[in-house]
Amino acid sequence: MSKITTELLLERAVPRSTRLRKIETLNLSKLQLKTGDLDPRLFSRLRHLQKLDLSDNLLDKFPNSLTLPDLRVLNCNNNKLEDVTALKQFPLLEELTYENNVYLTLNDDYKVMFLLQNLRLLNGKDITKLANHVRRVNSRKLTSKVTAHWEKFFRDQLPEKHTAEQVKSIKKKFLKSVQTNVVYGPSSLSEFTRWRVKMIAEEFLAYSLGLELNSDPEPEEKVDENEEEESTESPRAAAEDKGQVTVTSRKRKRNRSKPRSRKKRSKTQVTTEEEAVVNPRKSRHVQDDPAPDKPRTSNQPAKEATPEQEAEETHKNGEQLPKGQSNRRSSQLTGEQKSQEQDNGVVTLTPVKNSKGKEDVSAEPLHFLQCHSKGNSREDFKTQLWSCVFEPLLDSGARKDPIVSCSRTVATCGGESVCLIDCETGTVLKKYKVAAEEFFSVAWTTLTMVISDSRKKSHNILAAAGRRGIVKLIHVAADFCYGEIKAHKKPIATVCFSPTRETHLFTASYDKRIALWDIGIPDCDYNFKASQLLVLEVLSIPLRIALVPTCPDQYLLAGCEGGCFAWNIKLDKEQKTRPFEATFQFPDEDGSVTTLHRVDGLAFLNDDVVVSKSSKPGCIYLWSWSRSFDTKGKGCQRTIAAVILAELEWSTTDLSYLTLSTCPAKDYVFCGDEKGSVWMYNLSSYTTAWSSAKGKRSPLQEKKIPPAQILQWPELRANGEQLAEVLVNNVVSDPTFTYLVVLTSVNITAIWKKS
Repeated sequence: MSKITTELLLERAVPRSTRLRKIETLNLSKLQLKTGDLDPRLFSRLRHLQKLDLSDNLLDKFPNSLTLPDLRVLNCNNNKLEDVTALKQFPLLEELTYENNVYLTLNDDYKVMFLLQNLRLLNGKDITKLANHVRRVNSRKLTSKVTAHWEKFFRDQLPEKHTAEQVKSIKKKFLKSVQTNVVYGPSSLSEFTRWRVKMIAEEFLAYSLGLELNSDPEPEEKVDENEEEESTESPRAAAEDKGQVTVTSRKRKRNRSKPRSRKKRSKTQVTTEEEAVVNPRKSRHVQDDPAPDKPRTSNQPAKEATPEQEAEETHKNGEQLPKGQSNRRSSQLTGEQKSQEQDNGVVTLTPVKNSKGKEDVSAEPLHFLQCHSKGNSREDFKTQLWSCVFEPLLDSGARKDPIVSCSRTVATCGGESVCLIDCETGTVLKKYKVAAEEFFSVAWTTLTMVISDSRKKSHNILAAAGRRGIVKLIHVAADFCYGEIKAHKKPIATVCFSPTRETHLFTASYDKRIALWDIGIPDCDYNFKASQLLVLEVLSIPLRIALVPTCPDQYLLAGCEGGCFAWNIKLDKEQKTRPFEATFQFPDEDGSVTTLHRVDGLAFLNDDVVVSKSSKPGCIYLWSWSRSFDTKGKGCQRTIAAVILAELEWSTTDLSYLTLSTCPAKDYVFCGDEKGSVWMYNLSSYTTAWSSAKGKRSPLQEKKIPPAQILQWPELRANGEQLAEVLVNNVVSDPTFTYLVVLTSVNITAIWKKS
């Protein structure tokens, strides 16, 4: 794309114009523009431009001298903006939108609210009250804290007769110290706070000592990690240089995917300038005329704080806690609130008699919930649900079924929310929302934490991650999202905790890396520090990961877009970045063997039997980990033929990313299909035979193992119309196979209970 010309500007004017100085409205969207294409000399001639549309381009920043003195409305949706401070050059700006710029965070919202005094609409939200709060109350309190910090720690350090060199030295120390020690508001706004503190401190020094004021508050001065808890280095650089990442609220670059249609289900592209890869987490229903995603509210500052709700009150799930409510306590919903949430979360659908009339059901449908809707809209049947996992039981018996000794609380994720659901009652116990996020995976761990009176107590912690490459850590009992780990620059496909080390978390990302993190244990004030322990290099995007049950601290298995791989993850080795140790071959459609195939389902049925799909359409294999991997010991080869034990009879669909799961205690395998059905396989009669055949290569059975039962999707009607094209993205049972949770592509969570 050549640089913007005068002719292009005249042609893109609304209406078309003959002179640049006459243009008031200009549409430069969808031109693949980069920052270098915005020529300040040419734009300086647009003296009367009031409305500018730069949406759907490739801009990563704004030049500092575009000189648009009369600009009032600016649209920057769907770009790659990394910074907003250059927008201060448009002082008359009243309306600004930059949704779907995934590098921008809530901190950037607060920056533009401070910098643009006339701004009243941000991403379609009226921010007048919040902006006044940011400019006045926030600034006043930060100024007070900065002044107090100088008076207490630095005033006496400067001699009455001081040299320029002494002033320069004290300024450097003060700016570093004040950014580290002046804390105000929630941790999610720590970057904005540091930015404002530095600005206020420089203004204070300029006034007090007559120093020259730095008019450009960016970039922030880097701070030594050894001297402060929150580093301003990029987490990736810290990980590569030191093997450790400090948890901060610094933003990371993240890639966004755009949908494209493909048969019945489209897939998303995660695009960079160098490559385009398929995004398995964004499959959609086909549309006759695919249109860009409806702009999502990427940031909702109005929900974060108001003048009446001081910024010290900690944000809960991206939303402000009610005034006066402690952020350290579990915030229980009132009866009215619970009623409202349940009303918003339960689909108003009418189950109709199953069309196939199957009567020998072993599981009955309990609830059909619609709790992940955008804006709690009952009309949302497009948000896809991806992952669910049952909460571990605690010794204290929290949320434990009084009759059945198994967990009935499940965490589900999809769209911009994570929900906790009581499977028996269908009650949505809690809901966590993060604007502009799309959650792909959730995982539980149980941490032994020190509570306020120095006693130790076990608490369940939920990790949730997705498109933004950030892991959110949620203390469920306290109803508090206490931190985040900026793990990857691209979306995270899946996460899982080690079964033997409670703080060890694996994250698999579209950046073709699997990282192992130690998330640490938060103290009573929720201070914690995460470190990166290991990086596993992947040849293609990892979709599913599983730790080998017999040696979870030694080997990890991953199903990827380009095959099935294994890594040695022992931490006693010095090598922190490791290539794969083995790749597995499977039968191909033509009867040969292949390693180059998508493995979009992976789980262990027991200590040895792996269940994976698919090297060919409609294919689910069961194979032996030990007998497959043992062949590696006989040579140095990295390519290993999987020792196939059996093949399951499943749908012949060629649709991908319909994930399988297992219930090891009951020898069950579950997998949904493209028609809303759940295929259930009872393999208890086979596992004994496979175990006794140890040491021998088991030939592939001539006949596929049929499902013990197929749960048919009932005919559900919404607003009088039957829901069609229901894809089961995931289906998971609790450890005792009492409840079965089915996640769909139509924003419905179906809960079945075994009869």
